[in-house]
Amino acid sequence: MGINQQNRPTALIIGSGFGGIATGIRLQARGYKTTIFEKLNQPGGRASVFKQDGFTFDAGPTIVTAPFLLEELWDLCGRKFSDSVALKEMNPFYRIRFDDGTFFDYSGNPERMREQIRKFSPNEVQSYDNFMTKAELCYQLGYEDLGNLPYNTLTDLIKSIPSMIRMKAWQSIYKSVSKYFRNEKLRQVFSFHPLLIGGDPSAVTCVYSLIAALEKRHGVHSAIGGTGAIISEMVNLYKDIGGEIIYNSEVAKIDVQQSYAKGLFLKSGKYFKSNIIVSNGDTAWTYTHLLDKTYRKKWNDKKIRNSSFSMSLFVWYFGTSKIYQDVKHHTILLGKSYLPLLREIFREKKLSDDFSLYLHRPTATDKSMAPPNHDTFYVLSPVPNLLGKIDWEKEKESYRKKIEKYLENTVLPGLTKSIVTSKVFTPDDFEQRYLAFNGAAFGMEPLLLQSAWFRPHNKSEDIKGLYMVGASTHPGAGIPGVLTSAKLLDKVIPESFAKGTGVEKTPGEQAYGSA
Repeated sequence: MGINQQNRPTALIIGSGFGGIATGIRLQARGYKTTIFEKLNQPGGRASVFKQDGFTFDAGPTIVTAPFLLEELWDLCGRKFSDSVALKEMNPFYRIRFDDGTFFDYSGNPERMREQIRKFSPNEVQSYDNFMTKAELCYQLGYEDLGNLPYNTLTDLIKSIPSMIRMKAWQSIYKSVSKYFRNEKLRQVFSFHPLLIGGDPSAVTCVYSLIAALEKRHGVHSAIGGTGAIISEMVNLYKDIGGEIIYNSEVAKIDVQQSYAKGLFLKSGKYFKSNIIVSNGDTAWTYTHLLDKTYRKKWNDKKIRNSSFSMSLFVWYFGTSKIYQDVKHHTILLGKSYLPLLREIFREKKLSDDFSLYLHRPTATDKSMAPPNHDTFYVLSPVPNLLGKIDWEKEKESYRKKIEKYLENTVLPGLTKSIVTSKVFTPDDFEQRYLAFNGAAFGMEPLLLQSAWFRPHNKSEDIKGLYMVGASTHPGAGIPGVLTSAKLLDKVIPESFAKGTGVEKTPGEQAYGSA
């Protein structure tokens, strides 16, 4: 291409989660010289990996949907994703188990879904097709159209209003599902998905029914080697095209001069200058901890404090000497209550006597995740974020034991005697390890008025040359949302070259001078 290496603009990226690495790949492919600064000693952020006693634990996301977004990254570099990572489609996607022992095997096969519905409510089989029609509409309008709008200008918001009306976006997903299903268990089956991205099904917009259509179209997959294998191969791809990652390098401050982001100060005292900065950190943390108040007019302390944040998570990682052959890769265990439990977690912010759980057994798919003749698990419980003022140092072991007892009495008989390794992760860890504001696992809650235009923008409204990527910016959490946020940066970050020299601007964009 005849690129003058000396004129390559620079981009510094804070954090090496899915969003940070995907951004690095995309910017490198566009001609930027990028460096990622990672607080931890390994890549992945919330998708990092724990290895303990011969077991491998994916720390965070384990449900892989929309693999085409990963394929795009490899395509940009002239490679094939399938040459680097092997994905296996789950069948069923999830087993959803109710407290009374009945279960629903959720899949992308319409006939099998109708069979599962028939077990609970024979008269509501047709309701599945009606609901999926709505889910497809939300996928087309909410994901394909609005999800790919950068919401950089008020025009983007105005464009989206007719689609929001067509989707009846003001309705919660639980209320919307309830119009199709009368059976309470079926209402839970078709409304639980927002919990996977930090949302309360009784409060978040029904637009998130698009997840059901996304899964039906593209499947639910797991990576051989775990989600960490995807992160590892993304890093390899990024480095192969010239990117650099510096570990154990927590950013202390973004240097802003006359409302322009000019560089980064690390906690070590080192300073790096750059044309642009991209934060893959929590947006609320980025604004409140990395930027001076002087420059924050839109996302000031009061606005952030008055925002509603997602729940946090209690995660117990454990390995067993017993193999639980009948337990699926993904199991959702719903508690005695549904709406009352959601209210306690999200609104009252108290630790309930009840809980719903997500049980992950990667060894159902990949035996390499555990030593021979052992099983690897993690169990995740949605809990209040740190605004709940729960003393997790005091509560964590008793809460873990409560979960252990429940699992032993339901799907993992003999669990207590078979545990050979264990690790617990609380909301305190989300705040300390991942710098998550209020310990919220998914950033701001994806309510209607905290989504799209109303969510922190991918292009900072306050600081020129500063951009946001990841779960806590538009379009939101989950691997598809995070990878899409990186893709959206292509629309708002200036092009890198104007006929061989300098930084050129895209329509409505200003390049920010030399570093």
